[in-house]
Amino acid sequence: MAEGHDRRRVLFITRNFPPLLGGMERLNWHMADELRVGCDVRLVGPRGAAVRAPHGIEVREAALRPLRSFLARAWWLAWREALAWRPQLVLAGSGLTAPLAWWAARACGARTAAYVHGLDLSVAHPVYRALWRPALRRMDCVIANSAATAQLARGIGIAPGRIRVVHPGTELPAADAGARARFRQAQGIAADSPLLLSVGRLTGRKGLREFVAEVLPRIAQRHRDVVLAVVGEAPSNALYGHAQSAQDILDAARAAGVGGCLRLLGRLDDASLHDAYFASDLHVFPIRDLPHDPEGFGMVAVEAAAHGLATVAYACGGVADAVGQGVSGTLVRPGDGEAFADAVLRLLQRPLPAGGVRGFAEVFAWPRFGDGVRRAVGLDGEASG
Repeated sequence: MAEGHDRRRVLFITRNFPPLLGGMERLNWHMADELRVGCDVRLVGPRGAAVRAPHGIEVREAALRPLRSFLARAWWLAWREALAWRPQLVLAGSGLTAPLAWWAARACGARTAAYVHGLDLSVAHPVYRALWRPALRRMDCVIANSAATAQLARGIGIAPGRIRVVHPGTELPAADAGARARFRQAQGIAADSPLLLSVGRLTGRKGLREFVAEVLPRIAQRHRDVVLAVVGEAPSNALYGHAQSAQDILDAARAAGVGGCLRLLGRLDDASLHDAYFASDLHVFPIRDLPHDPEGFGMVAVEAAAHGLATVAYACGGVADAVGQGVSGTLVRPGDGEAFADAVLRLLQRPLPAGGVRGFAEVFAWPRFGDGVRRAVGLDGEASG
């Protein structure tokens, strides 16, 4: 490992970083943390990032809102840092900050890279397409979170030789024998009730409103005491996508006669979320296949698997990379609610072995993610191509 003045320098620019705690924020935190292996890392990110940044990473902050102001301030901070610090690599945490990374790299002659998630490649806004896509095409390396996202990257003209696929990672928690009873007692859910879990932001793409209207009633016909626990809130600063409020989902459930099956839990802290995964019988991921709003990967399916919890999902976008068919869950043809309900009922009756489900998640451990990112951008001593 390089030490002292020989350590390579990486300037990391991202809008998605703690203190927010969504999936992209966790991914960027771990990306920064993994890049510290053999590198000095400085971060340009949203206000509050310094408090939660990994140890040893210097942070330059810009107010997150409004977006235009964040981009302008972050551009200035990145450009100034590039001139003064002379990093060898400037990395964008998503397509949104790719133009900032490209301009900062030009100031110091650094290589450029961007980690892309799917939506940041497909946004339909004409200004975004006119300004952001050219920056992505100029990256020395574009890291896609799935094969589906890599296909989107090729579709907007990014040279195939510059694209690498590195799946997001997950923690591998130790088993907790008390979590099931603890969570169910806290939420007033009977010990023997079938418990389905949904985790994620409440957007139109996530498909919860359609699920409770079209799929949950079929499941409730067989299991009258089934419970669907929904963890997540409507996004307040998403790049694109229409929110489905908790009230929208509840109204749809009531109209379908399954309102009593629903538990809308909002955002949970990490400890409570771990308990929710361990307490549940199945994770449901009814992603919708929407133009200009793709599901780039499906991190929650891997997080569920890390807890031994299988997933039923529509096979949209990058979800196929996140669910091992017959190993960590079942993939269903997009939009086929009857097949989705049938898959849920089968797995409730004959669960997949938890050891095999967890084994699928092990290949997504965060250190493996870090190795993949370092290889992609040439920080492991090999050129990235």
